[in-house]
Amino acid sequence: MVSQAVLAIGLFSLLSPQSHAAAPLQPIQWPSMTEVIRWQSPWVLEMNAPDPQAAAIVAQYLNNLETMGFPAEVQGVWVQTGSTAIASNQGTMPLPAASLTKLVTTLAALETWPLDHQFETWVGRTGPIRDGVLQGDLVIRWEGDPYFVWEEAIALGNALQQLGLRQVTGDLMILGDFSMNFEDDPYRAGELLIQALDSRRWSTEVWGQYDQMFPNTPQPTLQIDGAVTVRSATAVSDIAGWLIRHESLPLIALLKAMNIYSNNVMSDLLAAGMGGTNTMLLKAAQGADLSLREIRLINGSGLGMENQISPRTVVAVLIALQAQLRAENLSVSDIMPVAGEDVGTLVYRDLPAQSALKTGTLATVSSLAGFFPTRDRGPVWFAIQNQGSDVVLLRAQQDALLAALADHWGVSSAPPHFQSRVRLGVAPYVLGDPTRNLAPN
Repeated sequence: MVSQAVLAIGLFSLLSPQSHAAAPLQPIQWPSMTEVIRWQSPWVLEMNAPDPQAAAIVAQYLNNLETMGFPAEVQGVWVQTGSTAIASNQGTMPLPAASLTKLVTTLAALETWPLDHQFETWVGRTGPIRDGVLQGDLVIRWEGDPYFVWEEAIALGNALQQLGLRQVTGDLMILGDFSMNFEDDPYRAGELLIQALDSRRWSTEVWGQYDQMFPNTPQPTLQIDGAVTVRSATAVSDIAGWLIRHESLPLIALLKAMNIYSNNVMSDLLAAGMGGTNTMLLKAAQGADLSLREIRLINGSGLGMENQISPRTVVAVLIALQAQLRAENLSVSDIMPVAGEDVGTLVYRDLPAQSALKTGTLATVSSLAGFFPTRDRGPVWFAIQNQGSDVVLLRAQQDALLAALADHWGVSSAPPHFQSRVRLGVAPYVLGDPTRNLAPN
């Protein structure tokens, strides 16, 4: 939906005199916004019309929660079609959002990096390599890849062996921070990397991930004799040379993975890479013109009741995400789980097909937000933020509400510009892709 301000600018450019001759400006008789919308399409006008029956469905949902012991005053709901709020309960009140916070992190990430941005991990050495043996330390300089997991490390080990390296007499030296398998303690992450580089050390878990890699992927046997050491990120004076520049999956795939699995470590690592929670929040607020009175965050993941966002703001973030991604021929379906296509947090849920949805769960919070496609109203945006001790029951009631609204407006397929194009596990978004291990610049 085009904003009034944008429409006004467009109409002004059409009605402004083409001549540059000095002449008194004549007042313009602006048409009403209703007339402007009607010129575009009667369907657009209908999409923005109030719907008392839909509002009644939401009211009944809240009444049902009341009878189950969940007070309506702590249940947040915002349902929007076009630019109109069809139904709201505590819509402008900041409420615990749980992992809906990751939508803010996602928007801020898109404000920080391009969609094809790849985080780099550099591998170097402190000594010479003779007959396949590094006489010194193997060095890791990690630059923020939040999805460096078993498959990535195995592919890295194979790349090192292709260079002729088979043994390291020294330590695995980490420069600064390092995260692997969502373990952000650099010592523990380093131990996991040593394990991944040598298939003789693999556990059942590693073999399970290896089995999902490209067929006939080699099994590295790079032996590291020493332990994990951690030094300052600036301690590069002893580096004798760099061996490999590893690139992460593109940002769009990282965001999709983060939201599909609602991964807290990934979201907090991305927030840290943006400069921290406050910087992340400011970036998102600027990207969606958000009211900071309706949003309070303490991290990028949503862990903690202190992460509070109003339902209206959640929907505003979703719409801003769609606008940004549409410009790149993508949609919110490319950075969120899609019902019927992705599993992760949507498993065991009964949700409208082709809906892009983000869940959120704390001990006493269950939230759900996104869009679902309808025949009569097109994509319907919504945010539901429930509080109560039985999150399983709250989820069931959320599913029932969406089913009732979808039945009211008619079930439909998602429009083409809302359908997912980013599929994890399908090229170029494949973990362990050897082509992302490159020679250093």
